[in-house]
Amino acid sequence: MNELIFGVNVSASAGLGADPIGDAARAETAGFDFVSTNDHPGSEQPCFEVWTLLSWIAASTRRIGVLPRVLAVPLRLPAMIAKQAESFDRLSNGRLILGLGAGSADEELTGYGVRQLSPKEKVDGLGEAGTMIRRLWNEPSVTEGARSRRSDDARLEPKPSHRIPIWFGTFGARALALTGRLADGWIPSLGHAPLERLGAMRLRVLDAAERAGRNRSDIRCVLNLEVQVADRDRNARGDVSGPPEKIVECLSQFVDSGFSGFNFVTDGECPAEQIDRLGSEVLPLARQLDCPLATAR
Repeated sequence: MNELIFGVNVSASAGLGADPIGDAARAETAGFDFVSTNDHPGSEQPCFEVWTLLSWIAASTRRIGVLPRVLAVPLRLPAMIAKQAESFDRLSNGRLILGLGAGSADEELTGYGVRQLSPKEKVDGLGEAGTMIRRLWNEPSVTEGARSRRSDDARLEPKPSHRIPIWFGTFGARALALTGRLADGWIPSLGHAPLERLGAMRLRVLDAAERAGRNRSDIRCVLNLEVQVADRDRNARGDVSGPPEKIVECLSQFVDSGFSGFNFVTDGECPAEQIDRLGSEVLPLARQLDCPLATAR
C-alpha cells in the first residue's frame, strides 16, 4: 500500500435536478480513484436504492472504482450480499469495493422489516456477514450464521477472480476490533469519529489485526470528510474547506496520522462544480503527499 487514494461521494438523490450518474462520470474524468454513495432506502427525501444506482454508475463509466458507503447489513442476507457483490464486480471488470456497516438508523431498519437490534447484535451480525461472504467467495459451500439468518449448504459460483476488498464503516470498540480481524479497510466519517479520537480508534483496528495474525499494513484507513473548495475561508463550509492549499494542508495532517485515503463528501449546492474543482485544484496537490506506513503507531 504505497500511494494515497481519493474518492468522492455522489448523492443517491432521485429528486428534481439530481444527476448522480453524471456526477460519477464527472468524477472519473476529474481523476478520482473511486466514487461512493450511501445506503439509506428509507430517507424522507427521494432517493435511489444503492445497488441499482451503483450498477448504472458502473455501466456508465469505465475505470473508476465503485463503493457502497456502506451497505446496512441487517437489511440484506449475507449470502445474497456475497452473490450480488461477485456479480457486480465481474460485470464492472473488477471495480467494486464492498463497504459494509452494522446499520445505524433503527427507524429505517424497522421500517424495512428488521426487528429492533441491540448494538451487540448489530456488531455480531456484521462479523457473521463478513466471515460468511469471504467463505462463500473461497469455499465450495458454507453452512453458517445465526438462527434467523442461517445459511445451510450455501453455494456461490462463479467465485471472484480476484480478492474483492471489503471496507467496514465502524466506530465502537467491539466493531473496530472486528474491522481489524476481518476487513481490508476502515472507512469512518469525521464527525461520527471525533478528530481527537481518530488516532486511538485507528490503533484499535490495527492492533486487532496484529492479534489476529494479520499484517497491520493489510488495513487501508480511508476517511470520509465533508469538503468544500472555496476562494475564501468565510465562504466555506464543511469539515475541511477553503482554498485548495488549505485543504491539502488539512489532508496532510490526516496522512501524518496514518490515513492513506480520503472520500470527499460534497453534498450541498453545485456538486458538479465541486467535483471539478477538487479534481483540478486539490487532487494534483494532494497526490504529492507522502503516503504513510500503515504500521505507524
